[in-house]
Amino acid sequence: MPAARASLASVFALVLSMAAPPTTGQSVTDPPACDGPVTQLDEIVVTARRADMPIWEVSDGDSTVILAGAISGVPKDYAWRSDALEAATRRSDRILYPQQGRLSVGDILRLIWRIRTVAGLPADRTTADYLPPDIQARVDTVMADARNESWRRRSLLSLGLDLMEKSGYEQRGYGAADVVRRAAREARIPGDPVGTVRGDDIIDNLITAPPETHAPCIEQAVGAAEVGPAGASARLDDWRARRVPDVLTSPLDRALNVCWPSGDADIAHLLRRQWSDAIRAALEQPGVTLAVVQLRVLAEPAGVLDQLQAEDREIIGPDWRAD
Repeated sequence: MPAARASLASVFALVLSMAAPPTTGQSVTDPPACDGPVTQLDEIVVTARRADMPIWEVSDGDSTVILAGAISGVPKDYAWRSDALEAATRRSDRILYPQQGRLSVGDILRLIWRIRTVAGLPADRTTADYLPPDIQARVDTVMADARNESWRRRSLLSLGLDLMEKSGYEQRGYGAADVVRRAAREARIPGDPVGTVRGDDIIDNLITAPPETHAPCIEQAVGAAEVGPAGASARLDDWRARRVPDVLTSPLDRALNVCWPSGDADIAHLLRRQWSDAIRAALEQPGVTLAVVQLRVLAEPAGVLDQLQAEDREIIGPDWRAD
């Protein structure tokens, strides 16, 4: 498949996936010991912590929220203890899933109609017209093995996808949200996405943004591509070992944070606000809520964990900020 078609296929996969149904400077308390009899809540929490991923517990009276810090790009054959997360899912009272995008047929048709905007730069322009010379030089080096020079005239969004592919990022993975969704469906555990993002907003954001909007993505993505698959593998291992600051500062995770759609300020603000509101609401409901949240949304500065800590809530789990 030519590179341009492959990149556009990635764009379609990214957008169309949003139409699918929901499928150490701080005080952190050590996990409680499990000697002797434990309550049902203790069993759920202990089971969840056996999963190879960052897990936090926040309680308010008879309400407990288990925060599972998920990352994208987990290959299906990557070894981590997903069975422990499945078991915790089956014992939970309810599930909070990531946001659900809503795309209508009209939204998809508009994307197809405007695909040239996504696919290429304005006539007589190349990537060098939008990137700083030093960044363009690094991109030239990374893309030296490309079959031809057509990538210079494709959109920066498309180029960013190419660079992410060279970084070893797995676009079609099977991460924590997929594990929880399957287990909850089998056990008939109720769950809902914490919010929705309108399809027309997503499409308009994608096809109307000027090319230079994606320049910060290229600057970060070329760094991830320079490190290559070894960097993607290290990020996965840091996640499995609960080294949260190392995950967030990895070149690949920094790139994912600034590239579309996460890098769009309006979309990012909406997603973070929806999560904060949903977790506070869950802490007002009795029982155990399992929330599958993107790790960066939880652990970034001023993220959900920082907000909960500012409210003097006890947070049990791994450190999420670097010293």
